[in-house]
Amino acid sequence: MSLTSRTSAFEQIRIGIDTGGTFTDFVAASGSRIDSFKLPSTPHNPAEAILSGIARILAKAGASPSDIVHGTTVATNALLERKGARTALITTQGFEDVIEIGRQNRPEIYNLMVTRPAPLVPRELRLGITERVGPDGRVTTNLDRRQLAETVKHIASLKPKVDSIAVCFLFSFANPAHEKEVGRALEPLGIPVSLSHEILPEFREYERTATTVINAYLVPLM
Repeated sequence: MSLTSRTSAFEQIRIGIDTGGTFTDFVAASGSRIDSFKLPSTPHNPAEAILSGIARILAKAGASPSDIVHGTTVATNALLERKGARTALITTQGFEDVIEIGRQNRPEIYNLMVTRPAPLVPRELRLGITERVGPDGRVTTNLDRRQLAETVKHIASLKPKVDSIAVCFLFSFANPAHEKEVGRALEPLGIPVSLSHEILPEFREYERTATTVINAYLVPLM
């Protein structure tokens, strides 16, 4: 059934939205009445299609929504198709290859000829900086600010340019001071920066690095 008549002021409208790469789907429910339709997605700004659909629903119903739930497959598709941003990773020197090494729990652990998917950040964009924080949050090696300045300059000079940056330092969940300083140093570049202590402030370096990299890889698209 469609919302063909104006909704009573006492009825509530619930709106569900799913943004896909081609179409944005809408479902509006008010009591036992349901209206669903599609609009072309607007990849340059997904909000445009979302707002157009909501306006269409509200104009027909004549009432405000009680709930709006939004989901999207845009990020999932970009990750599966490898169509995310060109991403750089800044990490503790010596841990540049954590996202490539991974962990022992692999599908074919004894297969010496296994083909593994390439990491989202290529080796030349994984940049190490001297610093170290212990598991208790105590700084054992100060952040090398000269090296940081050189790293920022290097990222700025890269061609093609870097679209997003992930920062993941050892034990930064216990003390994020170094990550915060790197984040401030990167601000003049005008590039989105994902800091691991904000994305996943938990122990286990591979999981935290991988999650932060995925966030950085998708942020410009989203």
